[in-house]
Amino acid sequence: MNEETKNTESLLPEIEEPAFGWTSYAERMNGRFAMLGFVSLLLIELITNQGFFPWLGLR
Repeated sequence: MNEETKNTESLLPEIEEPAFGWTSYAERMNGRFAMLGFVSLLLIELITNQGFFPWLGLR
């Protein structure tokens, strides 16, 4: 290997394989889906001018 190849390999991000259980990958994905759900909830409330439960018809 030459010096240029070594430097290029160190700049590439490490690819993390999906795994089951309490892994950093699973926690990161859970956090991202939670953020999407929270933003979706806020958009529903802004668009319909009512809370989530009344929007579902539970109140």
